[in-house]
Amino acid sequence: MPQITVDYDASLREFLDRRRFARELHALAAKTVDGITVESCKTRFRCVDDAVIAHDEPQQALIHLDFAILPGRTAEAKATLGEVTLDLVRHHTASATGLTVHASVEVRDLDAAYRKHVAPAGDRG
Repeated sequence: MPQITVDYDASLREFLDRRRFARELHALAAKTVDGITVESCKTRFRCVDDAVIAHDEPQQALIHLDFAILPGRTAEAKATLGEVTLDLVRHHTASATGLTVHASVEVRDLDAAYRKHVAPAGDRG
């Protein structure tokens, strides 16, 4: 926890340093929400080859983050996490001049059925 998925438009590929973004996002999440640690953050990126925004005008791009965290956080904590995450997205996409970037974040609770297991290297038994 948290499980973070970043869907981003292929036109942002050259502008978005994914590893740097993830490291900064993990630190930001740990600083913003009690109970989140950098070590618990997992982010995966999915490049979207085709996206249509509104009337399919050119020079449009999208990036959407799905931030799934364990239940128990207040709506205010989730909203704050969403806002600081959007600020980070804006910072990391600012060099995408010539593109209108549509950025969004959803912070939601993981389902009660969520389970995880971490097998340290060399301990697969």
